[in-house]
Amino acid sequence: MMNTQEIYDALGLTDADVKGGDLKVYSPTDGSEIAAVKTDSVEETKSKIAQSVTAFKAWRKVPAPRRGELVRILGNILREKKEALGALVTLECGKIYQEGLGEVQEMIDICDYAVGQSRMLHGLTIVSERPLHKMREIWQPLGPVGIISAFNFPVAVWSWNAALALVCGNSTIWKSSEKSPVTALACQKLFELACAEFGDDAPKGLSQTLTGDRDIGEALVASESVALISATGSSAMGRIVGANVAKRFGKSILELGGNNAITVSKHADLDLAFQGIVFGTVGTCGQRCTTTRRLFVHDDVYDALIPRIKKAFAGVSIGNPLDEGTLMGPLIDEDSFNNMQKALELAKSNGGVVTGGGRAIQEEYPNAYYVNAALVEMKGEVNNVKTETFAPILYVFKYTDLDDAIFRQNDVPQGLSSAIFTTNILEAEIFTSEVGSDCGIANVNIGTSGAEIGGAFGGEKETGGGRESGSDAWRGYMRRMTSTVNYSTELPLAQGIKFDTE
Repeated sequence: MMNTQEIYDALGLTDADVKGGDLKVYSPTDGSEIAAVKTDSVEETKSKIAQSVTAFKAWRKVPAPRRGELVRILGNILREKKEALGALVTLECGKIYQEGLGEVQEMIDICDYAVGQSRMLHGLTIVSERPLHKMREIWQPLGPVGIISAFNFPVAVWSWNAALALVCGNSTIWKSSEKSPVTALACQKLFELACAEFGDDAPKGLSQTLTGDRDIGEALVASESVALISATGSSAMGRIVGANVAKRFGKSILELGGNNAITVSKHADLDLAFQGIVFGTVGTCGQRCTTTRRLFVHDDVYDALIPRIKKAFAGVSIGNPLDEGTLMGPLIDEDSFNNMQKALELAKSNGGVVTGGGRAIQEEYPNAYYVNAALVEMKGEVNNVKTETFAPILYVFKYTDLDDAIFRQNDVPQGLSSAIFTTNILEAEIFTSEVGSDCGIANVNIGTSGAEIGGAFGGEKETGGGRESGSDAWRGYMRRMTSTVNYSTELPLAQGIKFDTE
């Protein structure tokens, strides 16, 4: 495994990029300082926005398939740098190396997808009610796209937005999390390599990064020059961003909180369910928006499944996420640890029986926050948990009636991901029907965590309603134009209206 300096060298990060700045960056793996990066001021942010507007005006004139060529080159560079960038993701946000590699693979996949999409920015030809008229729907570039990302997926979320925004003809400005700015700087370096190979059609400022705290995010959100804000984070953050963008009649894509549930039927394949539940809970140390947080288990299989999950949680290999044998790395910081402990204390006060939880390998890593995964069996009158804690906590409930389980799954403010494990086709179809899950993602016989590039990613309710990645998510980065062409010598009005000017 590469050390920190080798990772930086492989990604083109120099001392000027990672030393001497005013924002110190600490690795959650051991609490050590790994960088000190320069932050942007509000004035610098405004300057970058102006440069993005200029870049957009040039980039929108480049044919879409040609724009796709830039993204293709970027995808190839990501293939070459996959190991180094994956290691940097692990170093900076703490997910295990296999997950870091998987995140970079998502970047490669969305680049491939966007290249194809660059030749399929299709509108419609619409039948007109007027003779010798044609109606067409045309999709046009939108403008500069602001991307605000979170620490837990420090590179993939940018790529979901940037790859599509670029082929659609837009420029991008990326405000990364202040907890993971180095990965953003590395991605910008790789993008600049792609532009150098692509040639002069890529204008200066086509992609830019912003580093800093809330003030520069607020400046980005408030700017009327930024046509779209795509923001990933908490529901509380989304309420502020969404409202402020709406005030200026801008567009927003919001990917916010998740409080995801798995339902395990009495007809489930328990081996499949077990695998999906364990990874869904402990992957990224419970710090995914799609992490499995609630579990509804049919009474008939409860005693066969729950002890097995407890044993797995107790046996999960916890340690440095760069080590090959590790399955669960650390929480991002002390605040996350404290929030986890508060949530467990609250569960106990409500009658929950907690197995696991608490700090792990503290003697080896006194300045990092490794934890044991916690399983909480909720007893008595508490039949749901409606708040999300970004940590490996699994709340477990019994059920006997599927309609009741679905009701409780849906009876939370969030609506991102959901899953059912069952071999009963009727239960599977009910779960994915209009009376089933109300989430943006509803899986059958796979867990809640993770999604493929081909589908649109996002959720409902306090999850924000946004969609990124596949399907027709590209439309969110464009503006729709309806055009009617009259190729006759008459001027009939729609709806048969008579208006004689003579």
